[in-house]
Amino acid sequence: MLLARTGRRGLRALDAAELFEAGKLYRWVTSDLAYAQGHGYSVELQHYLNRLVARSHALVYGAAVEPGRTRIAHFFTQSFPREFRRSWPYVAACAALTIAWAVVAFAVVSSHPADAYALLPESIVPSHIIKSLHDSNFAFTSEYSAAMSSIIITNNIKVAIFAFAGGIVTLGLFTVYELTLTGLMVGGLAALYGQAGFGNDYWATIAPHGVIELTAIQIAAAAGLLLAAGVLNPGRLSRRDAIAQNGRRAGILIGGVVAMLCVAGMIEGFFSNLRFGIPVRDSAGVLTALALVAYFGFAGRER
Repeated sequence: MLLARTGRRGLRALDAAELFEAGKLYRWVTSDLAYAQGHGYSVELQHYLNRLVARSHALVYGAAVEPGRTRIAHFFTQSFPREFRRSWPYVAACAALTIAWAVVAFAVVSSHPADAYALLPESIVPSHIIKSLHDSNFAFTSEYSAAMSSIIITNNIKVAIFAFAGGIVTLGLFTVYELTLTGLMVGGLAALYGQAGFGNDYWATIAPHGVIELTAIQIAAAAGLLLAAGVLNPGRLSRRDAIAQNGRRAGILIGGVVAMLCVAGMIEGFFSNLRFGIPVRDSAGVLTALALVAYFGFAGRER
């Protein structure tokens, strides 16, 4: 009854006498659980007591509810970068796959440009390149920046969600497909624009927002592979427990990915369309790369 009364307010919903009673009841139920386990009482009773102890423990020892802003700050300064480092093998595997396919596409299309139609969707292959990627993709004025940024963010989040969901729905197969397509697009288009004389501009155009955006896609894919690993390789855990555990980790990653893609979309909508020279745009890309290395490398570490 006391647990039901606490609701969303936690212990603040109880008066002094009820707080004392809650502590006493918590000690009693933990003793009852130990007694039931030691004397072989029914599994149903043990499960019931275990759930009651878990709820009580969360109330008694997790009673200090942090303000929303504090929890958000803790997520981005502690939880997300720590989970990124913990999941680094998955992220590295995704990045390696994307880079490998980008290199393959670049080599193939550089040798035989017509093969771009075999590697990429026809809709994204430019038939005849007569101007740079920057002039092609950002032929809009600053008054449309907010609308374009919103469209870009929405599209990128969809890609990330597909890569993430592919982990559990297709056991990672669609996640691998998304990474493969991403690598082919980056490498194939780089070769096409390079052959047309716009290679430096191509990289300078995607650098300011692309470093964050491509990193976020790799993290989203890593989250998807974490889900797949819970199904395919649960280890000593039951498959259900492995999925639940990896699901919590994947949830942290995908939450950070959404924020990263919002930042990348704002950069693409408000900065990338400006008529800065190649050195300035390259420098912006380098700065975002250094910021990511510093953030994921050092944020949330114990001092």
